[in-house]
Amino acid sequence: LSIILLLLSVCTLNTYAQSERNNIRIGNVAYARQNFSEAETEYRKALAINKDNPQALYNLGCALMMQQKDSAAISYFQNAGKIETSKKRKAMSYHNIGAICQKHQLYAEAIEAYKEALRNNPADNETRYNLALCKRMRNNQQNNQQNKQNDSNNKDNSEEESKQKDKEQQKQ
Repeated sequence: LSIILLLLSVCTLNTYAQSERNNIRIGNVAYARQNFSEAETEYRKALAINKDNPQALYNLGCALMMQQKDSAAISYFQNAGKIETSKKRKAMSYHNIGAICQKHQLYAEAIEAYKEALRNNPADNETRYNLALCKRMRNNQQNNQQNKQNDSNNKDNSEEESKQKDKEQQKQ
């Protein structure tokens, strides 16, 4: 009797695993056809079976990113990165987080994500390039903010000087 129960439980687990992988495969086909909403649905079905499947989490993040659902995509990439055991696949999750942050000009967050990607895959030249680009863009952004602030201060000072000159002329 215990052997029969054991066999039934193994068969049931195997069916769930096959169904989960099948949903991922179907999602991958839809993704390849650029049908990202259908891919999203299939990846969500796979996650309903196993919420800790890093491949389904990562793929869902990609499908969401392609639909411009960036905040949701970041969430799935973060979850995939935490669970994933393969360093290269983990690096891909963090690279995509960096790409989304870079697109939204969140350079500090992008830099951190790219650094984490490089910790997991130091050989990734695209990530290294994006990291350097984000550092440059962050510096430019900071310089522009300082210039605007200086211009604003200079404008305030010149207005104040102008008012004082007007007062002096009125006294004369």
